[in-house]
Amino acid sequence: MSHPLSKFLSDSFDQRPVGLIAGKGRYPILTAERLRAAGIPLRVVSFAGETEQSLVDSIPEGEHIQIKVGQLGKLLKSLKKLNCCHALMAGQITPRRLFHGLHPDVKALKILNGLAIKNAESIFGAITREIESIGISMLDARSFLDDQLATEGLMTHGKLQAAPSDIEHGIRIAKGMAELDVGQGLVVRRGTVLAVEAYEGTDPMLQRAGTFKTEDLIFVKTVKRTQDYRFDVPVFGERTLDVMHESGIRSAALESDSVLIIDKQCIIEKAQSLKIELYGFATRP
Repeated sequence: MSHPLSKFLSDSFDQRPVGLIAGKGRYPILTAERLRAAGIPLRVVSFAGETEQSLVDSIPEGEHIQIKVGQLGKLLKSLKKLNCCHALMAGQITPRRLFHGLHPDVKALKILNGLAIKNAESIFGAITREIESIGISMLDARSFLDDQLATEGLMTHGKLQAAPSDIEHGIRIAKGMAELDVGQGLVVRRGTVLAVEAYEGTDPMLQRAGTFKTEDLIFVKTVKRTQDYRFDVPVFGERTLDVMHESGIRSAALESDSVLIIDKQCIIEKAQSLKIELYGFATRP
């Protein structure tokens, strides 16, 4: 049974302080707004050079601590110092920080040295385990944002323009790529895969696909079967919509209940003005 505040919360969730581990962009800002609106005590751990300053400025003194990317020991101590009972990760950390600009402390170095494979999933998975090991429950990062998720069917107005068979082909290949931990998105055209998302992220992948200067491109965003939503929620936002427009990509297929559309209603309205269709698909068991 789910909690009345969000279907992604267990019914045992209590409204004790939530530590928002805030990365880049609007995602953590929107999450903070929802936590406040629900009357849940909000605490924030931000990252220097990553977290939006407007979010940092909105948090009262004593309810916020800023750290550098890689300071895992300080992250754990900060959550404890802020008396957090739950924690929620929202917002990306710039991918290149995993290789450059990282400031690992002793705790982080111990974790990193113990990982056979060092990618975003293994690193954030290890961080999640460390947080839970000190008695702080990690929440599903979709919590409180139920209405911001992609929904099944055509979300924009009109009739679906992309061929359903092309969408299905894109979904099938995207699922395969996700299972291999290559990435969560790709662009297809009439049965041909033009670009696959990997380390560089969604927007550069869309730009690459746009260099082919062709029509009927479909962007597909999905998740893998074992997706850990405590630290990995795919996001579709305004910047991605703008890049689609610039790249001549007119269709996006987003997995329902899995892909967050930040400021969803505004994004749908803008997509309609740009003549871009947003379609939600569900993965059947």
